[in-house]
Amino acid sequence: MFDFIQEIYGTIKRNKLRTCLTGFAVAWGIFMLIVLLGAGNGLLNALNKQTSGLALNSMQVYGGRTSMPYKGLKEGREIRLTNKELEVTRGMTDHVANASAIIEQGSVRLNHKDTYVNVSLNGVMPNYPQTNGIEMVSGRFINKLDIDERRKSVVVHERTIEMLFGNKDFDAIGKLVNISGLAYRIVGVYTSDMNNGNTSSAYLPFSTLHLIYNKGDEVGSLVFLTQNIDTEAKSDAFEKEYRATIGKVKQFEADDRSAIWIRNRFKQFLQQETGSDLLRTAIWVIGIFTLLSGIVGVSNIMLITVKERTHEFGIRKALGARPWSILRSVMAESILITGFFGYVGMVAGILATEWLNVQAGTKAMEAADMKMEVFLNPTVDLGIALQALLVLVIAGMIAGFVPARKAVRVKPVEALNAR
Repeated sequence: MFDFIQEIYGTIKRNKLRTCLTGFAVAWGIFMLIVLLGAGNGLLNALNKQTSGLALNSMQVYGGRTSMPYKGLKEGREIRLTNKELEVTRGMTDHVANASAIIEQGSVRLNHKDTYVNVSLNGVMPNYPQTNGIEMVSGRFINKLDIDERRKSVVVHERTIEMLFGNKDFDAIGKLVNISGLAYRIVGVYTSDMNNGNTSSAYLPFSTLHLIYNKGDEVGSLVFLTQNIDTEAKSDAFEKEYRATIGKVKQFEADDRSAIWIRNRFKQFLQQETGSDLLRTAIWVIGIFTLLSGIVGVSNIMLITVKERTHEFGIRKALGARPWSILRSVMAESILITGFFGYVGMVAGILATEWLNVQAGTKAMEAADMKMEVFLNPTVDLGIALQALLVLVIAGMIAGFVPARKAVRVKPVEALNAR
């Protein structure tokens, strides 16, 4: 056994440069595969987190402007949604569940004593967290009693709490704040809104904002969950039906797509999944081709090595060595090179992804009051890294076996004459 190891070591030692270059190609291949997969996972994890708290079977409808004439009415008419469209939507019970409305007031000043912050007021209904991914830190969200009694209750972001009270962990539940000259009681604090990522939004009961800001029967947008829709074709068919239904009420053509704007999260999810699959495929293709460069390198060095040692193999066969012993030494050399350098590349790749995770594992993009994570946990499963290493080792074994098998079939006399 010792002689066998010494033989392999001697062969590798005689070709140091060639072995190192081949080893580098192997290590670089698996290193790049792991780093690419890690970076891809970071992008995909961030993308998935953006929609993780959202109801994927929800739709949000906004008023728009007509682009077609309708029964004598000219194009270019503004379509404003009202409580009537909300009731019509609630009546479409075959495919609609839990319909509600949102109304926006825009930027107003919210202050506590001498400290103030500008916030965007939104009048919402109790089911808003179910469709828009509100994550509460403390307290509660707007409830039915707030709506029925038109309470001056407000839910604010933890960043607003930090600006008003100096600490985002301050217990602000029950504290009074002033909004446009009226006192409101803080009933809840949230940390994220998956719908828009806006940290300056504050939420009031829909009925309260309607009354105080004299909105009449106007609503900003309609939000509802869909049911009995599980394919893109069914989703498209429902959108067409919904446009036709609202078109009869607001007097616009059913195929006038700019009259109302529909944000269909189910279709967005399907498109996101398609994009994610394409990204995964692209990363794997690039990574595998990089890995193949290492495999080709091993194949080349083993082909050259076997050719150079053909004369030696002839002598060994003439002295009675069995073909299997020659095959074994060549294959062992190939496996050792790919296994060792593949392991080095795997460890380096894992360390690189861990470094990426520390440096940019929770990378967020901020603009004004918007915050969105664009890179999250860019790591690779250890099982995938080990599988890549196993593929390299098997490829190395084959790369050694094929030329060696051909060489041991050569007759000793011919092998002795080989140069």
